[in-house]
Amino acid sequence: MSLRGRIRDGDRAAFEQLFDECSKAVYNHAFRLTANWSTAEDIMALTFLEAWRLRGRIDAEGGSLKPWLLGIATNVARNVRRAARRHDDALARMPRDEAVPDFADEVVGRIDDAERLAAVRQAYGRLRRHEQDVFALCVLAGLDYAQAAEALGIPVGTVRSRLSRARKRLAAAGEPPPANRQVIGDRGPDKEEIQ
Repeated sequence: MSLRGRIRDGDRAAFEQLFDECSKAVYNHAFRLTANWSTAEDIMALTFLEAWRLRGRIDAEGGSLKPWLLGIATNVARNVRRAARRHDDALARMPRDEAVPDFADEVVGRIDDAERLAAVRQAYGRLRRHEQDVFALCVLAGLDYAQAAEALGIPVGTVRSRLSRARKRLAAAGEPPPANRQVIGDRGPDKEEIQ
């Protein structure tokens, strides 16, 4: 029986194998979406919990489950951001007597590329949510168009157009899109292929 079939049937050893094979990719994808190591760990854990809960929906036949997991991670990250926003809104409504210094600001200030990271995050944040999802999966996580389409449940053509719009928006914002990073299947003349 295939790994997919074993996982669908609740085989814990098969799910452990899936975790061993894909946890690093899920973690890295979550970090790219959040720029926060701790939040990325939480998203990775929640992704695998959700994958276990949804295992009955897996087709027995098919390729890697990585696109499926990255799609779950994308949704989990969106929910985490939404919950954090609600939390921040609730805290903003609470009265504050005195400001408490945050030691994280001092740590972040010591990082050499903090300004660059902030500029990239700002440019990325100006993208539409759907463009962010496609950009993160194709450019940052290295999925090809078909895998990203599978992860997001959309047509391949939609992935291509969203990725194109995302690259144009980043270029217009002064953040050139990664020139040497290319999605498998994207056959530009001057670009090398990432595998």
